[in-house]
Amino acid sequence: MAAFKGFGPATVGFLKELGANNNREWFQANKHRYEAEVLTPALDFIGAMGAELEGFAPHFTALPKRLGGSLMRVYRDVRFSRNKVPYKTNIGIQFRHEQGKDVHAPGYYLHIESTRCFFAAGMWRPAPEALLAIRNRIAEKPAAWRRMLEDREFNDAFRLGGEALKRPPRGFDADLPYIEDIKRKSFIGGCDFPVANAANPGFVGEAAATLAKAGPLMAFLCAAVNVPF
Repeated sequence: MAAFKGFGPATVGFLKELGANNNREWFQANKHRYEAEVLTPALDFIGAMGAELEGFAPHFTALPKRLGGSLMRVYRDVRFSRNKVPYKTNIGIQFRHEQGKDVHAPGYYLHIESTRCFFAAGMWRPAPEALLAIRNRIAEKPAAWRRMLEDREFNDAFRLGGEALKRPPRGFDADLPYIEDIKRKSFIGGCDFPVANAANPGFVGEAAATLAKAGPLMAFLCAAVNVPF
């Protein structure tokens, strides 16, 4: 694994061109560019993040593999979508919990596209059992949830966002503390960053320092679903 050199202008340029030519013929003709300008720096970044995760999230994995690792597939699943374009126009990288089986597990995430880049941390659309466990923990331990929400480092970088129910979920009273958070379908903190930052070889350190600030949220969620943080 080579040293990470940055997601340079060629990387973002390829993603922009793919957005304008999202078809199999163009992608196959330019696959060598995808390999050099997207796949290679992404795998180098993942490899470099392994040592960083050891410092702040030792139970989360960085797997620099073409398939089945931390890098999300470029191919879109179009089976149940009206949008039939075949390729994703972003780089998606998830550092998933070692006990996680899919993207719904606790994880840290990096997203790079030509129009928006962001870090994220938390649990995206957790399975029903895990979702209920998180909601129960917020209801039963409101002081712990408040400490997470008020943590200075977390608030310095992240904001909670995502879809939520319009009404309280079944079994939860509307007057519970933090009922608006209990309504959430996902528990994700997000943090935007300029695309130019990703071109710097020191971006690994920036990513690690930012994602580490999500520790209070990740600790709460891991405790809720009974996995070590």
